[in-house]
Amino acid sequence: MYVVTNRWVHEGETGLAQFGDKPNQGGSNNLRLANITRDGDAWQVDFIPDEPLPQEEVKALIQEFGLPLKPDDTFYPSLRVACEIARRVRREKRHVLFFVHGYNNDMHDLLSSAQALESRYGVEVVAFSWPANGGGLHGRLSYKSDKRDARASTGALERVLKFMHQYLQWITNARRERLLARANQEHKSNPEARDELYARLLREDCPFTVNAMYHSMGNYLLKQMLKSSANEGNALLFDNITLCQADTNHLDHPLWVDRLRFRKRLLITINENDYALGLSRAKLGSEQLARLGHYLQDLTSRHAYYVNLTDTPRVRNSHSPFGEPAEKNEKVAAFFQAAFRGGSAERGLKYHPEGNWYAPK
Repeated sequence: MYVVTNRWVHEGETGLAQFGDKPNQGGSNNLRLANITRDGDAWQVDFIPDEPLPQEEVKALIQEFGLPLKPDDTFYPSLRVACEIARRVRREKRHVLFFVHGYNNDMHDLLSSAQALESRYGVEVVAFSWPANGGGLHGRLSYKSDKRDARASTGALERVLKFMHQYLQWITNARRERLLARANQEHKSNPEARDELYARLLREDCPFTVNAMYHSMGNYLLKQMLKSSANEGNALLFDNITLCQADTNHLDHPLWVDRLRFRKRLLITINENDYALGLSRAKLGSEQLARLGHYLQDLTSRHAYYVNLTDTPRVRNSHSPFGEPAEKNEKVAAFFQAAFRGGSAERGLKYHPEGNWYAPK
């Protein structure tokens, strides 16, 4: 899988020891791209050199994908990676899931979660890893340190999302234009039939969706990006966005949640028994407000579907309901599968109008 990171990179190390727990030595907005594979119990990490692609390779990619680019311009390996992912998900009929982890997650935690997501839900994970795990600190100091690193990583996250949106546009626009021309040719005087054919051709030609899950403090990072950026990272990129067990203030959350752009669904999961969010609030006592993923009152976003997992069998006090609880509860698994694959994830859930939330039946 591919991981983008703004962590410090230790060039002299091997494996996961190459990833540090501080921001990149070139600045917190500096990004590195790595291809990571698993060999038994060990992770093989190959950082991709940030060197211009050969002109012949650029020409081949332009021809294969119909990219609206000039081959004599300068492009970098991230373009190659984007094309490789698009080629793979089309061939394997998988969906793309952009995954941002939370507080106190080192690289082993991230990769274990990402691999389980790929295996369980049939998705292609592209992960963004920011320098969590508290810089070697523990407890309250670690939590506050991770929050500082999350705030410092907002520019890096925005750059990742900006690049993803640009590459997706390049890869899909040419194919969309060809399909629209075909639909226009076949139904010149019947707009309704043209649109129906165009929609069908799109489904057949481009069966994959691009979705996102922000987990735990990854939501705090997202919120800070929306507050501080010029919105270049908030383009219309994702079909579904899942804010899973968000470790950020519930108070006034619609002010930033309702700014998120998406094609189909914005989903917020809540578990009042979440042990990690309970500890998160307890760490700072009265300073720490109720967490978005931990509180069932005042669910007032105009765009979000709130999903209450509090009393769902097998969820218990889990902070990662997409993990072990989904292995043991098929309804939870079905919800996350739909969310991560661009589906209408609230279908199959029961709506509770008294609280404005959905829950597995």
